[in-house]
Amino acid sequence: CYATLTAAGSNMLTAGLSNNKVKYSRLAADDDGYIDLQFKKSPPKIPYKAIGVAVILFLIGSLLIILGALFLAGIINVENPDCTIPVIVIGLLVFLPGFYHLRIAYYAAKGYRGYSYDDIPDFGD
Repeated sequence: CYATLTAAGSNMLTAGLSNNKVKYSRLAADDDGYIDLQFKKSPPKIPYKAIGVAVILFLIGSLLIILGALFLAGIINVENPDCTIPVIVIGLLVFLPGFYHLRIAYYAAKGYRGYSYDDIPDFGD
């Protein structure tokens, strides 16, 4: 059986083991050691800075992809056409993490199963 120590018995730690005024009480038979509060979900912490960075990455990446496509198509004339492919590649490298984290944030906000704000890095906030 489990027993709990009451406030009168807390002096035992300071007075030594010779204190016989310790009162114990039996726990309820249906108590399994859990309380309801430990299973209650706290509201999710939204990483606003990380979502802001994801928005910026998404927008910059989109802009670079669009500009690279316009350079490649010849709609915007450039002096050095060799720079069009690197603009598209850099745009993709910036766009993908921004899109990925925005998608997670969107699905977490909508409450879809399997998506959580915990999946987005929060920069230690």
